Formats: sequence, structure tokens, C-alpha cells
Amino acid sequence: MLNRKALSRRSFLTTSAAGAGATLAAPAIATAQGQTTTWRVQTAWGSGPGLDAFNSWANGIVERSGGELAFEASKSGDIAKRFEIYDAIKGGQMEAAHTFTIDAGNIVPGGTFLSSYPLAMRAPHEWDTFYYALGGLEIARQLYATQGLYFVGPVHHGPNIIHATKRIRYLDDFRGLTMRTPGGMVSALFEAFGAKTITLAGNEIMPAFEAGTIDAADFVGPAINYDYGFSKATKFISMGPPGFMSVYQPVDLMDLTVSLDAWNALSPQMKSFLETEVAHFSDLHHAAVQKADQEAWAKYEADGTRVSRLTDADIEAMTRVMGQIWIDFATKSPEATRIFQIQLDYMTSGSLGYVDRTLYDFFSQQL
Repeated sequence: MLNRKALSRRSFLTTSAAGAGATLAAPAIATAQGQTTTWRVQTAWGSGPGLDAFNSWANGIVERSGGELAFEASKSGDIAKRFEIYDAIKGGQMEAAHTFTIDAGNIVPGGTFLSSYPLAMRAPHEWDTFYYALGGLEIARQLYATQGLYFVGPVHHGPNIIHATKRIRYLDDFRGLTMRTPGGMVSALFEAFGAKTITLAGNEIMPAFEAGTIDAADFVGPAINYDYGFSKATKFISMGPPGFMSVYQPVDLMDLTVSLDAWNALSPQMKSFLETEVAHFSDLHHAAVQKADQEAWAKYEADGTRVSRLTDADIEAMTRVMGQIWIDFATKSPEATRIFQIQLDYMTSGSLGYVDRTLYDFFSQQL
């Protein structure tokens, strides 16, 4: 297992800086083995700072690997639609994807707990603790292997926000809305408060707004959503209380998923190199998106977009509902129970305290 704590940021930045913004070289670079392995890698981003960060990182792989590995980077939809990415990897249309981990809930039991879910861990370092210290990385790799896939590591980008054609100030305002969500526990939460939910890929949201088939959409952060044009179709943004930007996906995780055959064909040194690269890319990617988010708020303000925040009382009400949803999903499979128990222990610990001891005992009795 890659020990994230053992990474030397200073030495890695030194060796990575020259290649971070390089363009992809032709796959005929001489190496010790005399050839370059080239992977087709599609990101889930279609535009914006996430795509820019991915392209900068992916295009520098060939130089930083000494010519042993190269990525042919493509954006969302170039090879496969978002919800067909795993099939495209398994079918050989591409070797790897930088995609949203929440979609793993569609392919492996317990996969919904491998990414951010409502009112759970709320900061990137908490998810890093789960993956790199509490066994999450090994579990993810075991589950993905059953599908012929390899989970290299998590990649952060930030919390999600809700865009709406109507102002959302209270939980009752969700009642009757047709709302785009990613499915799973997020959908279950908003359905509990009266919303009708549908699942759409990112590039399908704007057409749905324009056609009037949705009233609201959860998607990613301010900058990327602005690039998708959401401020042209909506004038309202809904978030959680100050300091809790997104109550339903506070840390929307992505990852690098690779064909297991392609992964096994790499040398041990190249496997270690790529695991370290992904851990470092997570930091670069997250920082780039957060920087762009800060710049995007002024654009929304200029467009007349109004921001509303739910209250602490709303969070308490959502927590009461969400506890049962956690249990419903955690008891769907032994794998889900195993993952959730690790996360529940962490969320109850003195480090976080998101779950009090009474609730912990109640949940544990149902697992």
C-alpha cells in the first residue's frame, strides 16, 4: 500500500515541476526497454479548471516517467459517456479514466461508501485518512479487482453546490422540485424531503434546464458549474451553513481507475511511480479547482445570482433522516457494512465527533 504520509512533497515537486505543464510527446521516446507504453485516459471533466488540471498532469506523465509511460488524454464523452466509462475500460476502448468515484456504487457492492455521501466525512484530509490509514485503499482495490479494474487512488476536487430556478432557503423548498442528483444516498436524501430526482451526466444538465425538465441540479463547484453555463439558466444557488458548503457531498471524490490487465503489465517501479503521481495530482487538482472557485463567485454576483444557505436547524433535521438512509445502504451487502463500520468508528471518534455515542450504539445494533 502506498503510504501517503511517506511522500516527500519537496522532492516530488522538484522532480515534477519541469514536466507539470508539458505537452504530450509522441510515443516514440527511447527508454531503457526501448519502447513507451501509451494509455488512453479519459477524464470526467468536459471543460474548466478540472479539465485544465487533468491535462497538465496527464501530458507531463511521459517526461516524468522517463518515457516509459504516456497518457493520451481526452475529455468527457470523447471515448465514452460518463456512465459507460467502466464498460469502456473493461471493453478495451481505453486503459484508464479519471472519473467520479460515486459511480462505483453502480459496479461494486459497497461502492457508494467509497465517495462522499450526505453528512459524512466533511474535509479532504478525512477521506485521505480513510483511504491511506484506515484500510480504504485496500478495500477499494479488492472490490475493483472483481470487475477487472484497479483503483489507483482518490483525487479531490471540492464540495458540490445546488443551482436552482427557484430560491431554496428552507428544507420545505425542495418539495415538488425536479432535481438532478448523482443517485444513491444523495437522491434518497432529497426524495425524503419531497424532491423528484433524476440522474444526468454533467453535459446533460444545461440542456435539461433549457428544456424546463429540471428545476434544480446538484453538480460540482462554482467554477466548473459556471463554465457549464448554469448561471444563464438559473439565478439561485443553495448551500449549507457557513463552513459546511455542501451537506450532501462535502468532498466529491474522483479517482484514477485502470484496467487490471494494463496495470499488471506495468513494471513494479512504474506502479509505484503512478501511485505517487496520483496522490500528488490530488493535491494539485484540488488546489486548482479551489482557486478557480474563488474567482468564480464574482462572476455569479455580476450575473445577479443569489446565494442562500440552509440553517443549523436544517442540518439537524437532515441528520435525523440521513441516519436511517446510512443504515439502509450499509446493510445492502457485507462489503457495504464493512466499509461503513470503519467510517462510523472514525466519525464517532474524538477526532471528528460527527456521530454521538448514542447514535453510534443505535447504528451498530442494526449493522
